[in-house]
Amino acid sequence: MRRALPLVALLRGGAAGRAARLPAFRGLRGGTAAAGGGGTELNVLPSFGFLFDIDGVLVRGKTPIPAAKTAFQKLVNSQGQFLVPVVFVTNAGDCLRQKKADQLSHILGVPNEFCILNWCSPSLGFSQPVTIEMLREKYPLLDVVDHDRAPDVLYPSAVELPKIEAIVLFGEPVRWETNLQLIIDVLLTSGYPGNPYHHESYPHIPVLACNMDLMWVAEAQSPRFGHGTFMVCLENIYKKITGKDLKYEALMGKPSELTYQYADYLIRAQAAERQWKQPIQTLYAVGDNLMTDVYGANLYNRFLEEKNSRKGSKTWIQAKVAGGRGSAALSQDDEIGNSWENELASSSATHCRSVLVCTGVYNPHTEVPLDTKESRTEMVFHGHRDFRFDPGLVEPDHVVPDVNAAVDLIFQLENFAPN
Repeated sequence: MRRALPLVALLRGGAAGRAARLPAFRGLRGGTAAAGGGGTELNVLPSFGFLFDIDGVLVRGKTPIPAAKTAFQKLVNSQGQFLVPVVFVTNAGDCLRQKKADQLSHILGVPNEFCILNWCSPSLGFSQPVTIEMLREKYPLLDVVDHDRAPDVLYPSAVELPKIEAIVLFGEPVRWETNLQLIIDVLLTSGYPGNPYHHESYPHIPVLACNMDLMWVAEAQSPRFGHGTFMVCLENIYKKITGKDLKYEALMGKPSELTYQYADYLIRAQAAERQWKQPIQTLYAVGDNLMTDVYGANLYNRFLEEKNSRKGSKTWIQAKVAGGRGSAALSQDDEIGNSWENELASSSATHCRSVLVCTGVYNPHTEVPLDTKESRTEMVFHGHRDFRFDPGLVEPDHVVPDVNAAVDLIFQLENFAPN
């Protein structure tokens, strides 16, 4: 997402069995990993990369987690360059990449040119964006909950707004009642919120959403509402009014596979830029949330395992990424799109391992039920409506106290000893 430190959260999925809970570390499910020692040759060049979540792993709100700076002192050389490919994968899209990179640089003591982020609000290039505030100003009668904000005198607006063709949800808003009301207005009027509702306008205009986190952690002792909670409200209001499900054109950010594909691509690009010749074979996603970080990493691990188990995997991945579309003749745009899909599909990684830390959303005293039919399942599963609950996808490969312990463990698993 940004040109700074690479930050990505790795999660693993699809292995059978459940590991025994250890006091500090949880080993790989379905087996053990030998660490260095006993004559094992140490590696000085990386064949693995880190995907770090931010909130709950490196910071809580604006407060750095003490283990983070210690961990990153082990990840950089004397010039402040990473010794291993690192990408930051965050669902927080409420600020520009450079601002987030500057924050990370200050917290971690790493030059911000080395901070590469997988997601944050970039300049997306929309030609005619319309914000909720612009709608409020154009149609002041639509936002009526807070009487103190209502204008005393209504003046005709000189601003002409275009038809709204799609809705993009980046993150939780400040005034939920205003945003919920006006988004529903746009959906039920096919992009003309000043008009009366037309219930027959279904399917509605496209809706794209980023950041499905139900909750996240800041300085408070308990988690706070995330954008996923706002999405739950919007989905249920739309369903109650229309009797139909709100449909998403795309769900982006963790735990979607595409987010991890892009993070994987950034890891490879970083390794190539540093001229590390050894292929990156394993990704380690370090996060604090079972339902986004672990679920997403495990889902991507299944994707990698399935890809690597097939012959002609490149063709299969291209078809999967492209949604199965086919055409006898490709336009220039199609060729550009296919080129980008080829870049995403060319991963050398064979595994994406999930590492869960206990400094954020995750409560180490809460167990996930093995039986998906248990009554606790709905209570436990905080993932988005369109992602099914699967106990195998919310079982981390490793559980560690904090990010510093995660770095130590991964270096040990990889027999990594940089010069």
